Amino acid sequence: MKNFLKSIVTAIAFSFTFFGLVHTAQAADDGAKVVYHVDFKDPTRYSATLTSINNIMNFYENELMEPEIHLVFVGFGLRFTTNDALKGTPYEHDAALLERRDELKGRLDALMNVRGVKVHLCDKTRDEVGLAKDKVYNGIELTTSGVAKIAILQSEGFSYLKIQ
Repeated sequence: MKNFLKSIVTAIAFSFTFFGLVHTAQAADDGAKVVYHVDFKDPTRYSATLTSINNIMNFYENELMEPEIHLVFVGFGLRFTTNDALKGTPYEHDAALLERRDELKGRLDALMNVRGVKVHLCDKTRDEVGLAKDKVYNGIELTTSGVAKIAILQSEGFSYLKIQ
């Protein structure tokens, strides 16, 4: 009888532990979904965004989680999606961006093509300045409305991050 009770207690303890781990893993997986918002023109702030994306991906991967990261460009964020100088527009490239453009483009390319980050550009912003679609970096998906894309992702459980 003593062994029987011991077996029951062990089984109950195992059940609580197992179901607790399943719940924790499920909650962790839900937290591995993040959308970053770039609507600013500062290359240093954008660089910090790219670093943050890399860091959060490293964290999730170290926790054996598969992160799903989206990066959405709106407004001034357009500057970081093209080599076009955007002359005559509010988004025109300046010396600070031109100095770092190749480095930033390379880092974005690595996040998209090596790390699997999904990148979106607001097509409304692109169209507003008359930037041809073929001038946007390869791999960037055009979305009808960048802010709507962010709202949709948030409604699907994505956490919203914007680097200040």
